[in-house]
Amino acid sequence: MSRAVGETFNIAHQTWRYLGKVLLRTESGDQLGGPVRIADAAGKMASLGIVPLINFIAFMSVSIGFANLLPIPLLDGGHLMFYAIEAIRGYPLGERAQEYAFRFGAMVVLFLFLFTSWNDLSVIKSWLGIG
Repeated sequence: MSRAVGETFNIAHQTWRYLGKVLLRTESGDQLGGPVRIADAAGKMASLGIVPLINFIAFMSVSIGFANLLPIPLLDGGHLMFYAIEAIRGYPLGERAQEYAFRFGAMVVLFLFLFTSWNDLSVIKSWLGIG
């Protein structure tokens, strides 16, 4: 296995472990952030040089791609989950079940958006010198 593939698996594994710990409440979710936190971290990495910036971009790309493959309806992983269910059953879930699943997925995505936006406020406060 090449070094790049190994690193990709390592990043995905670290992301999975961190999300599991956040869900089990054994780790704080304060590392999760949205566009503001990503921009802040990218700026810090860029100040360290091109190699740390490229490593950060690779880390973010793998982490976001991995999160997109989680079996949450609305995300690509949710669609793959529905395709797998259809392959196993031989026919798709009913429209009503899919509708409820997509509503649940929308709530999960909305919660993640609100949570990461809340965490982004701490970065904005530090930029403004507040708190």
